[in-house]
Amino acid sequence: MTEFDKYIRQGEPDQKEKAAAWQVAIGLQDVDGLKPSEYLIQTAQQHIEGDISIDEVKHLIDTYYQSKSSRGEIENERTEEADKVSARITELFSEKTFSFTPDYLLYIHKRLFEGLYKHAGQIRNYNITKKEWVLDGDTVIYSDYEMIRPTLEYDFAQEKSTDYPAMNAEQALQRIGKFISGVWQIHAFGEGNTRTIAVFLMKYLKTFGFKVDNDIFKKHSWYFRNALVRANYNNYTKGVSANTKYLEIFLRNMLFGEENNLSNREMNINFSQSAIQRAKMAL
Repeated sequence: MTEFDKYIRQGEPDQKEKAAAWQVAIGLQDVDGLKPSEYLIQTAQQHIEGDISIDEVKHLIDTYYQSKSSRGEIENERTEEADKVSARITELFSEKTFSFTPDYLLYIHKRLFEGLYKHAGQIRNYNITKKEWVLDGDTVIYSDYEMIRPTLEYDFAQEKSTDYPAMNAEQALQRIGKFISGVWQIHAFGEGNTRTIAVFLMKYLKTFGFKVDNDIFKKHSWYFRNALVRANYNNYTKGVSANTKYLEIFLRNMLFGEENNLSNREMNINFSQSAIQRAKMAL
């Protein structure tokens, strides 16, 4: 996404803010292996430069895909999803609004995926499993669909009662990590959970006054998802326990400006300490 780097380095404050939002929005598509089109990149640049509004961006993207659909030229519907969701995330980041409720989480999902998923903004009504590369094909145990709403309400109530002013920055980071990984494990939606959680998290962090390093999500959104997976996976027969350390170092980089190595490979449950030593010796 070097197309936006020049605005972040040399642009006016408004251009820097818009470029950073676009970088995160596009980077988040990596969690589902999606890539934006060149048309989206060009349209985003027009928005960053102030030539068009975010509403015009969304209209242009919609028109672009309507035109391709009428001519039977859509090659990859997931590219359309990446483009539209990127624009919608950017729009949400530009809005100085937030509500710490489960309904706001559902609202974000609806805003991101309306017209793309039939279930946009709706709690799933079936149970799910997902094969994870980082778990060698195994799945996290997600919430039973009948328990999603009460579990969400419980987690939000517990978080809302947390006395953050009494905590130091390290304790606050650990608590936020625990909360957000718990909400992710519920997996309220059939699809689009990680992108929804990421948008919610970034807007939530800003209510604390944290200055979020957008570059982390731009480069490491897949690491973020894998860290959430590892924070919610137990398999005692394989000697694997739920581990929040990967999520915590991601948050430390994002909030404290640390430069911890964010390696997806090291999160794989089959990556042993001996493999780490061999990797170091090879350097």
